[in-house]
Amino acid sequence: MKHTHEQINEQINEQINEQINMPQTNKARLVVITMLAIPAVVENFFQTLLGFIDTYFVSKIGLAEVSAVGVTNAVLAIYFALFMAIGVAANVRIANFLGANLQEKARHISQQSIVLAAIFGVLMGIVTLMFAEPLLKLMGIEAEVLEAGALYFRIVGIPAIIMSFMFVLSAILRGAGDTKTPMKISIVINIVNAVLDYVLIFGFLFIPGMGIVGAGLATVIARLVGCIALFYYVNRTGTLSFRRDYWRLDKTHLMELTTLGAPAAGERLLMRVGQIVYFGFIVALGTNAFAAHQIAGNVEIFSYMIGYGFATAATILVGQQIGAGNFDEAKHYAKLSTYLTVGSMTILGALLFVLGDWAGSFFTNDEQVIKDIGIALKISGVFQPFLAVLLVLTGAFQGANNTKFPMYLTGFGMWAVRTVLVYLLGIKLSWGLAGVWIAIGADIAFRAIVLTIQFKRGKWMAVKKAPEPESHCHPQTTKENMSCCANNY
Repeated sequence: MKHTHEQINEQINEQINEQINMPQTNKARLVVITMLAIPAVVENFFQTLLGFIDTYFVSKIGLAEVSAVGVTNAVLAIYFALFMAIGVAANVRIANFLGANLQEKARHISQQSIVLAAIFGVLMGIVTLMFAEPLLKLMGIEAEVLEAGALYFRIVGIPAIIMSFMFVLSAILRGAGDTKTPMKISIVINIVNAVLDYVLIFGFLFIPGMGIVGAGLATVIARLVGCIALFYYVNRTGTLSFRRDYWRLDKTHLMELTTLGAPAAGERLLMRVGQIVYFGFIVALGTNAFAAHQIAGNVEIFSYMIGYGFATAATILVGQQIGAGNFDEAKHYAKLSTYLTVGSMTILGALLFVLGDWAGSFFTNDEQVIKDIGIALKISGVFQPFLAVLLVLTGAFQGANNTKFPMYLTGFGMWAVRTVLVYLLGIKLSWGLAGVWIAIGADIAFRAIVLTIQFKRGKWMAVKKAPEPESHCHPQTTKENMSCCANNY
């Protein structure tokens, strides 16, 4: 008798395969998009909740500790950029291979992505051990914040391999069409993290309160639990269960992952490095202003859960359709995913606009900080429809193997729009935190508009030809010959 998890996996893959092999109505497409997106939305919700809970408990220690966690997470976001890039590459290639009915290729590249994740995880752990203080000093933070930040950074950053595995293993499952398992594991992680946060930060019975150290330990333990569970479930899948001989380094697959993942890493690195620069501008506004920015960010990020959920669905479905050579279907899925997300995030944006001050009052009693949080969230609410377009179309571009254009666009938007405007509006014109969030919104709107134009022009796919072992495959990848070449891979 098959395990429940395997039955779910098979049902999902069967339904996706039906979409690939027959013409579909918009209603049928919406069902599949929703089926994949909702578990991813729930997973993102609980991942976001982890950061929210951390910020909430740490805020009870003091605003300096909130800033310490904030600057640490800003630097860790660079690590996440690398790990997520490997995950994006694995997700897309697994979806492509499964769409082309190349199960062994999907299995092999999934294991190679885990090997790559281990290498980068160890490297970033060493970087944390040796350079924690210098990296945090780039933020221009005060001595009190630096001391707490370096301590927290080393606790959560040295075991970076755990984070790396979590990103990549979750991406592997999603590439196979299983968005439910990562969701369930995310729920477990957050329960573990919430309980340990309370116990280790404040103390319980014979366990002494450890403050910010406890917050770091709780996060690491929760991630370790999630990592072990993800390994277990990936190996239990019939599609991608591990084979001993696939752990050996394979240059071909490593090159595939690097070629596709490098632009995705570049995109996120450009974003995160730029973020560090403009975070320095926000720090210049004062510790309380930076704390307000961090708290507002932790509230606003709940809006991302919908966008990333539907972006996940778009990447999976576009990748599957591209693998099968169904380019028109890929475009349909990208458009419908975008429409659904814009509608959902517009509603959420209205809630942020109305309830911003109320949300801020949960974290602090400082009236000025609450006011700043409210202003930031009102501005964020206005730009939510643009954020929806940006997130989902980026996912669609990646599913179509086009990771370079989003990288170039992110680099320009971050450095020529966001960072420049943060300085001009926030510092030079003295608009403070309001100027910072207007600058962020302007960057989001700019990139969303450019992606939309590129999508409508049909310049969003970067489909590469499958390797051709037989000479009758056409030398260029087209919709007509993609399946032919793929089947002879």
